[in-house]
Amino acid sequence: MNNNDKWFKYHGENNLKRVGFKKGQTVLDFGCGSGVYTIPVAEIIGERSLIYALDKDSMELERLMSRAKSMGITNIVRLDASSKTSIALNNESIDVVLLYDILHYYYYPEKHERRKLLSEVYRILKPAGMLSLYPTHLDSSNEPNFSDVKREIEDADFCLEQEIRGLQMMHDGGSEKGKVINYRKI
Repeated sequence: MNNNDKWFKYHGENNLKRVGFKKGQTVLDFGCGSGVYTIPVAEIIGERSLIYALDKDSMELERLMSRAKSMGITNIVRLDASSKTSIALNNESIDVVLLYDILHYYYYPEKHERRKLLSEVYRILKPAGMLSLYPTHLDSSNEPNFSDVKREIEDADFCLEQEIRGLQMMHDGGSEKGKVINYRKI
């Protein structure tokens, strides 16, 4: 059994329920890749709710949609990214946005790009909506550190709600212990 299979079978839903995902939510997985978070969230929120899977890599989106179809999951909506920071969803239409392994130097090296992305996230989140962050790559000298990113998130009118530590998360094709940080739109 490979890492992805273990994630989907043993860790995905349990860890993401601890993060705060629940039935009935409308979710955006920004930078979803092949859907290691999209699929378990789709199962948690239920078939009457939607999760939007947004990515710039059409091959990854194809893999995700193919896997979802083979699993009988029908509540994932594919969104091909049109730019680095624009999100083609209506204002105040989303309960939770996942930014897992996204807000770091490789994808968003410039502060103004991160600000623009956070502004878009704020725009699409419902009042008191949740921004869920899995902060990776934020400790090296080349990158913004976590305290900088935290300040940028708070400056974008989000308040820290909780940190969930000791989660089994997927990162770069492997499983690792990590933490997820949830913020609320204020």
